[in-house]
Amino acid sequence: MKEQLTWYARFSFLRAWFCSVHEKRSYNTLRYPMTNRLLMMLYPIFIVCMAELNQDKYPSKLVLFITNHPTIMLFNVLIAALIFIGALLLFKSGWFSMLLESILYMALSITELFKYNTNGNHLIMTDMKLFRSLKSLTSFAYIKITPRLVLYIAICAAFILLAFWFNPRLKMRLKLRKRLAPGLACLIACVMVVTVPAISQPVYALFRLDTKEADNTFILNEKFDNNGFLAFFMQTGSENLSNQLEEPEDYKEDSSDTVKQYLATEVPDLDFDDGVKPNVVEIMSESFADFRAFSDKLSELGYTNLDPYYAGLDKAASMGTEGTLIVPTYASYTVRTEFELLFGLPVKSLNDPNMPQRMMLERQQPTVPAYYKSWGYSTAYVHPFQSSFYSRKRIYGQFNFDQMIFEDDFTVPVTTYGEYIDDNVVYNQIESLIASTDEPLYVHATTMQNHQPYSDGDSDDEFINYLSRIQHSADGLADFLERLSQIDEPTIVLFVGDHFPSLRGDDGIYSQLNITSENCSTLYEQRYILWNNYGLNTSSLPSEAVSTYYAPYLVMQLIDAPRDSFTQTMMNEMETEPVYSTNYMPMQEADKKLDTLTYDRILGDIVSPSALDVLPDPTEETTETTSD
Repeated sequence: MKEQLTWYARFSFLRAWFCSVHEKRSYNTLRYPMTNRLLMMLYPIFIVCMAELNQDKYPSKLVLFITNHPTIMLFNVLIAALIFIGALLLFKSGWFSMLLESILYMALSITELFKYNTNGNHLIMTDMKLFRSLKSLTSFAYIKITPRLVLYIAICAAFILLAFWFNPRLKMRLKLRKRLAPGLACLIACVMVVTVPAISQPVYALFRLDTKEADNTFILNEKFDNNGFLAFFMQTGSENLSNQLEEPEDYKEDSSDTVKQYLATEVPDLDFDDGVKPNVVEIMSESFADFRAFSDKLSELGYTNLDPYYAGLDKAASMGTEGTLIVPTYASYTVRTEFELLFGLPVKSLNDPNMPQRMMLERQQPTVPAYYKSWGYSTAYVHPFQSSFYSRKRIYGQFNFDQMIFEDDFTVPVTTYGEYIDDNVVYNQIESLIASTDEPLYVHATTMQNHQPYSDGDSDDEFINYLSRIQHSADGLADFLERLSQIDEPTIVLFVGDHFPSLRGDDGIYSQLNITSENCSTLYEQRYILWNNYGLNTSSLPSEAVSTYYAPYLVMQLIDAPRDSFTQTMMNEMETEPVYSTNYMPMQEADKKLDTLTYDRILGDIVSPSALDVLPDPTEETTETTSD
């Protein structure tokens, strides 16, 4: 009984305290009208400055930006004011409206801060699609809570607490249904600035935002410097929306005739050289890149000899043939390169989406694995990470793989190197698949070992830690090829990195190398190795660089795989348009043939011939099994 009275007394005290605070806040609303008006008028300016200051780090940089770009700052404030007024009309409470907008602005600002510090790429609206993979992303990112960040968050909290105490409120006595329309109108106006080109274009021009088209990461970074965080986020959102892929006009009229005009009319009758169907192993190595392309500049920075780190790669290259592929991405968005390898199609033809696999229709896909499956191969996909990341398990289930092996599915002993599963485990798993598969094997492996972060290691220098991982991976590759050379199954291996690594933003190695949009092309050049253990003649491989999506056809040519008019078209196109890449050649004109064929196979009717024409439809098989 005594304990109940104690709890009741505490509850009564808290209730009295809350009532007292509420009464005082209500009194403040009436007692300090000028203070409340000032708080509400200053809030849009305040939250914009705090969001931008979080990127600039120092008030002096923010002042300099405002001085150089006053119209852009005015644009930011007007947008923030519209959002605040909209929330105020809906909720009437000034401090609550400030709280909601502050959470939005500071959450975006902090995400941008961590993203850029992690990989040198700025936050854009399409990155929001990865929110469902937040757990995976936080394992990649350099999330460092600095005193400066804590201070800026504390300043925002202090402003909101001040508003909470003085309690500014909307004095309109209209009911919610009468405030709803004008409140939503303010919020919708902000949305329309981003989503409606007829509005966004003149608005951006009026406030002098930098609106030049930019897919190249370094051009985007320069646009960020010109626009600042908030205007950049909105403008690139508008740009991405206006850049949505549209159906080709002639395809709308007659998809069959449109596609057929581009297909090869002469197709050689091939069925593998001497009837030999080799195992085809495709290894896309996460963040594997040869930094010796920057040897001279790196020497000036004190990195004088990188050869020991790449000794394994050089050994592997000496055992096979090497060349250069132009990958479609830098520092992130692995699935761009993976798409090109698995589909043999350019992401440029899809307007360079960050995640091309999200664009596909729900159906069996005309992939490269499907071709091998139609030729009697067993097909496998190996990726030593979460199956949910990039929705791989769900989406790649339509890519015609007989089996898919993710981090929890390995049948060989699993060890880690750094943060992730060791590349040697992937090599061992591939060997196990070859040994246990009666049919010839096609396997695509996307490794994980060399993914960021590189903060852990024997050095305080993240670049040295990265190189140490590369050395381990390269040495393992050379050993892997040595072991494959001893087996009696004909086997061909393609090895290539997906992109240069994600290294820190302002203070990272790319910044130290002074790489800009004018000299960044080397970052899209990836050294590839083609190796085989049965004496294939590789002299036909191109000496010049070709885009990554041609790599599957290079392998098909070497092994004399059967061809249809589509694969022959792509092989012919490799002669006339060897590189088709927005990032590598920003000013390159559109290739109507490649664009039409890519649309047809990804979003169209799949008029062009594919392995799906001869493979059974798994959905029909399921139906038949169920009916039986």
